[in-house]
Amino acid sequence: MADEVKPRVDKSSQKAKQQLVIVTGLSGAGKSAALHAFEDIGFHAVDNLPLTMIEPLVDDRDTIKGPRPIVIGVDSRTLHFSPKSFVEVQQRLRARDDVRLHVLFMDASDDVLTKRFSETRRPHPLSDRQLLRAAIQQERDLMTIVREHIDGILDTSARTSAETRRIIRRRFAKESDNIIVTFMSFGFAHGSPRDADLVFDVRFLRNPHYVPDLKPLTGRDDAVCNYVRADDAFAPFVDKVRDLLTFLMPRYQSEGKAYLTIAFGCTGGQHRSVATAEAVAGQMAVDGLAVNLYHRELSGT
Repeated sequence: MADEVKPRVDKSSQKAKQQLVIVTGLSGAGKSAALHAFEDIGFHAVDNLPLTMIEPLVDDRDTIKGPRPIVIGVDSRTLHFSPKSFVEVQQRLRARDDVRLHVLFMDASDDVLTKRFSETRRPHPLSDRQLLRAAIQQERDLMTIVREHIDGILDTSARTSAETRRIIRRRFAKESDNIIVTFMSFGFAHGSPRDADLVFDVRFLRNPHYVPDLKPLTGRDDAVCNYVRADDAFAPFVDKVRDLLTFLMPRYQSEGKAYLTIAFGCTGGQHRSVATAEAVAGQMAVDGLAVNLYHRELSGT
C-alpha cells in the first residue's frame, strides 16, 4: 500500500537503479498531461503499454540507452489490464535490485470527470452503452485494488493541465536526497484536497473575512498576514506544526517518500489558510527543507 513502511535504501546504490514511474488512475483525470510533463523533464514516455511488455521494456537497454528514466501510462484501456495483473507486475518490479519504481495515481472527483467527458464528447473507455456516471463508478471500483499499491496520488479536480504539469516537474525533475514538501492552502467550502498527506484546520484563528478592509485581500497581503499573526494562537500553532514536521521528515524519508503535501484549510481558502501556509513554508525553508507553495483557491498561484 501507499502508506506501507518501506525498508531503508542505500542512497549510493539507489542512484544506479533504473528510475521507472508508472502513471495510472481514472480516465479523464489527467494522465496524458502527466506523461507530457514527464517528457518535458527528460523521461522516455510510453502510453498504454501492455502489462506483459513493461518488464521487457525495462530490460531492453538498447531501446532505453543510458540512465534515462522511463514513465509508462497504464489504465483500464491497457491491453491485458486487470487489477490483479497490475499488482503482480509492480510487485515484481519492486523486488528487483536494478529498478526504482514509483506508481503515481491520477484522480479527480466524479463531477469533474463527468464534466470533462461531456465537454470533450469523448466516450468513456468503459461506457459500453451505459450512463457516463455508471462507467466512471465502474472504473473507480476496478481501480480500488490498484490504489492500495501506489506511492502517490495527484488529484486534479481543482487543477488545470498546466498546474498538473508544473507539479510533476517540481516533484520529479531533480533527483534529491531531500524530501520535497508542498504546502497547500485551501477552503473547506470548496472541498478538502484528496491528495494531501496531512491536513490542518486553521478555522480556529480569527477570521479577516469579517473585517471590511481585509475582506477583499488575501493571506499574501501584509495587512491580512499581520492580522492573522496577531492571533494569540497563531505562533504556538506554527511552532507545534514545525516541531511535528521536524520529527516526521526523517521518518518519511526512510520510508522512501520523495514528496509530501501538507494542506492548511480555512473556510474560503483566501485568508487564514494562505497566511498560515506561507508562514510554515517560510520557516521550514529556513531549516533547509525543499518547499513548494500552492494556494488552491487563489487563481494563478
